[in-house]
Amino acid sequence: MAASVQNRQFGHLEPGLNGAIRAFKSDSSSDDDEENNYKDAIKKANAELEPPALDSRDEGTADNWIERNPSMVRLTGKHPFNSEPPLTRLMHHGFITPVPLHYVRNHGPVPKGTWEEWTVEVCGLVKRPTRFTLDQLVNEFPYREFPVTLVCAGNRRKEQNMIKKTIGFNWGAAGLSTSVWRGIPLCHILKRCGIFSRKKGALNVCFEGAEDLPGGGGSKYGTSLKKEIAMDPARDIIVAYMQNGELLSPDHGFPVRMIIPGFIGGRMVKWLKRIIVTTQESDSYYHYRDNRVLPSHVDAELANAEAWWYKPEYIINELNINSVVTTPCHGEILPINAWTTQMPYTLRGYAYSGGGKKVTRVEVTLDGGETWHVCSLDHPEKPNKYGKYWCWCFWSLDLEVLDLIGSKGIAVRAWDETLNTQPEKLIWNLM
Repeated sequence: MAASVQNRQFGHLEPGLNGAIRAFKSDSSSDDDEENNYKDAIKKANAELEPPALDSRDEGTADNWIERNPSMVRLTGKHPFNSEPPLTRLMHHGFITPVPLHYVRNHGPVPKGTWEEWTVEVCGLVKRPTRFTLDQLVNEFPYREFPVTLVCAGNRRKEQNMIKKTIGFNWGAAGLSTSVWRGIPLCHILKRCGIFSRKKGALNVCFEGAEDLPGGGGSKYGTSLKKEIAMDPARDIIVAYMQNGELLSPDHGFPVRMIIPGFIGGRMVKWLKRIIVTTQESDSYYHYRDNRVLPSHVDAELANAEAWWYKPEYIINELNINSVVTTPCHGEILPINAWTTQMPYTLRGYAYSGGGKKVTRVEVTLDGGETWHVCSLDHPEKPNKYGKYWCWCFWSLDLEVLDLIGSKGIAVRAWDETLNTQPEKLIWNLM
């Protein structure tokens, strides 16, 4: 498949896929104005981007065949590849993130596969268990294409580790990215296969990838969703095969992966191989032993002794509300002179919320929360036809330089349409 992976172009796949995608069909349920043309946004994002290349740091690892951007910040050493872009680079490219700068979370070696040989099996509590080829998926189902911000549940974890060490590694504030994803609605696939009713035990939809987990034993990365979420058309859940107008890259799940807008990245299984309809939740190790928000007194020893991992009320699915100051950047120095004191200084950053909720307000304080300044908001993408917002937004605030000189520090908080907001102090979590 190497030749086909290299032959990428927005809107169609080049020869080398045996005509796998000759004529794309959009989901007929979409509004006419919802089928946006994202070519210009992707072109703008890719400007000033050096091509990915083989990295000497991957020599001697199972990933030595993968081209990567050398500026990506590696968070867990050489292998597995877990990385985020420098925050300044992420913000420089704007709304759409170039694929080589999209954050990566891998638990082990990246699986190798070909488009022609790969299949996705749908099984379990369905009337018509089916093993789909990728040609079948892209030719027999309508597609959806839209931008989604993906966020690792560990985004900004470094700030928690500075207070008390968690069991997770240090993510900075660039553990998120936005791409234009194209894929088949999950609900269409499940309907084709005749998913059973709740009365017949169909309560969960599990996803299993091809990624081998550390420690061996044949276990794969997997997780699950409630059936009601999986079948909800307003959720825009897709089995994706294109990112920013290209076939998926190896680090981002080639050839197919889950995209679940508004959820943490840990639910979006890459290198998708199986969709299993079950009564119980996924029994995958990482479904239970990761992506939880436990009470702050629970450390690793207590979590194991009292089985906190298996308490359903602590699972993370939808993203929490979050906001970040990106300008000024860390360590930035602003000269104070006659010129700078006459010009306003613009604070900038990003914000997002989960479950499709719109960020409605961002505020900045310079005095420890005694007073707050309301920021300007920019939502680059419209909501879907159900009113859901799947992308980050950007905030800005013009201030007098003299106000910054006398400030105690800069802090930001965001609010969403349900009036959720960020706590004043970080709440420590074992994850």
